[in-house]
Amino acid sequence: MATGDGAPLGLRERKKQETRAALSWATIRLSVERGWDAVTVEDIAAEANVSVRTFRNYFSSKAEAVVARHIDRMLHVADDLRARPADEPLPEAVTHAVLARFAPEPGADRSPRSREFLSQWVKGIRLMLTEPDVQGEFFKADLVVQRELATAIAERIGTDVARDIYPSLVAAATGAAATVAMDHWLRSDPTVPIGVILSDALDRIWAGLPVP
Repeated sequence: MATGDGAPLGLRERKKQETRAALSWATIRLSVERGWDAVTVEDIAAEANVSVRTFRNYFSSKAEAVVARHIDRMLHVADDLRARPADEPLPEAVTHAVLARFAPEPGADRSPRSREFLSQWVKGIRLMLTEPDVQGEFFKADLVVQRELATAIAERIGTDVARDIYPSLVAAATGAAATVAMDHWLRSDPTVPIGVILSDALDRIWAGLPVP
């Protein structure tokens, strides 16, 4: 784990990020299992084995905690883009950076029982994402992510977001592709791997969105 400039994190900062991630996962997991309104901040803190005060130090609400995983993942896309080979064309570099953050965990269970669990999990996520507070936090997070990704793109192509609209356009299109792909994945039946959908979405964008 590293900072945005590639330097390794210190122990204290690493522990803070681990606590943040644990709280975000606990919020998502409990909300999917019990329903949004049935989960309290006290429940989340207990699930993550921390105090309510610690939760409040990281997040102002359940919705902010839910969105934390999304924003952290997408900010890492910008970090990954900066680490791609300098001679790699921008479309390939952006696509690789995005897909790397949506790849399945190594050793993921693909058994029928696991697929049934995934189906139930997706239904829970879908319901949680209908909550207005969660939708609002996603909107705010996407603005932050787009700015950071646009900056990374500008650095890569040797321009400046203050005078060139191109990096911001690419960042916005990339973020839209991720959002649409995730929504399509949540609604697909049977479930299609998110990486397949996202790769297709990015390919279409880079091709100029030709009419099928």
